[in-house]
Amino acid sequence: MTAGLRALTPRGRSFLASGVAALLCAFFFGEHDLLRVGVLIIALPLLAAMVVARTRYRLGCARRLSPTRVAVGNEATVTLRLENVTRLPTGLLLIEDALQYALGARPRFVLDRVEPRGVREIDYKVRSDLRGRFAIGPLSVRITDPFGLVELTRSFTITDTLVVTPVVEALPRVPLSGEWAGGGESRTRSVAVAGDDDVAPREYRHGDDLRRVHWRSTARYGELMVRREEQQWQSRGALLLDTRRYAHRGEGPRSSFETAVSAAASIGVHLAREGLGLRLVTDLGPQHLPDDGGALLDALAVVRESAARSLEMGVGALRQGGGDGLIVAVLGALDETDARALARLRHGGVTAVAVLLDVATWRPGALDGDEETVRNAEAVLAAAGWRVVRLPAGVPLAAVWPQAGRSQVTAPGPITGGAA
Repeated sequence: MTAGLRALTPRGRSFLASGVAALLCAFFFGEHDLLRVGVLIIALPLLAAMVVARTRYRLGCARRLSPTRVAVGNEATVTLRLENVTRLPTGLLLIEDALQYALGARPRFVLDRVEPRGVREIDYKVRSDLRGRFAIGPLSVRITDPFGLVELTRSFTITDTLVVTPVVEALPRVPLSGEWAGGGESRTRSVAVAGDDDVAPREYRHGDDLRRVHWRSTARYGELMVRREEQQWQSRGALLLDTRRYAHRGEGPRSSFETAVSAAASIGVHLAREGLGLRLVTDLGPQHLPDDGGALLDALAVVRESAARSLEMGVGALRQGGGDGLIVAVLGALDETDARALARLRHGGVTAVAVLLDVATWRPGALDGDEETVRNAEAVLAAAGWRVVRLPAGVPLAAVWPQAGRSQVTAPGPITGGAA
């Protein structure tokens, strides 16, 4: 009741003040009719406050996102489920869900009445032109009476997260020799291929197949031993994303940085579908992720430009990782020092692909020095056996990705493409 009185609207306070004034005048002038009018006017906001206050704590709310992860520019559906868990009908409900600015304006809805034990579901759409992780909620419900005398606001604590990932392009399949680390035609290798004498057994566990019992080891150790299960011979690769602020040009969703993030996402998803165990590395070092496309997209959804000036930490992480049959680097402006450091990573059976953004095409009126920097970096990488794929502004990655399948070194050509 106290909460209801604190939630009186200006109209409700006016009614209350008018009723008190009518009561005073009735006592002063001895008017019984005015006394009845004053009591009625005071009773209206008090009754409204009591009813609304009782309704306040008897609402349940749930939210559902479909899907929970969308690409930039795509829509997701938010479903709100509001339940009246009391035996009394609600009054007028004004519903507002909190959204971050990137998802658009806050949605507002009006429900005239929810019957006892009644349920209402409301759908609305959200979309973002910016990638990231965006909180949706909490939901606030303003409960009012039919006369607008009392208005209570209740905020639920539940929030949900919508992940907006970079745009992923479908890439054509190209031959990338050296992609499968460890060699061979089979992607599985058994630990017992060398014969019984070289088996690495383990203790028997409840539920193990008795056909896997290794009797020679059982006799040797005096307890039941079984052969280890076959282990996957996982193909491995590394994806390097250049996030240095000074290495990119342009602003907003069409900047070279956002294009690089989208390119990394497209390549990562493409290679993951091909069965490649991929690790993500930036100029700041390794990013510890599970080897699946979803985790990669979640990481790229929140990656930001760094203040680093060189690729030293990223190159070091690639060198220390080892065992990569394929290295793909998505690069911005690259000087000869960083180009030489990357070139040294290409050795033996390692296949190395560099997606080199023509950052000069993201800046109208670029200086000749920018173009020369790109050409020099490309020449250094190509001379070391890297497959260089140049990506100008406004050109889809899928259009130039087939160049990653070239096994022969080609001379650098002129930079093409215009400003986005």
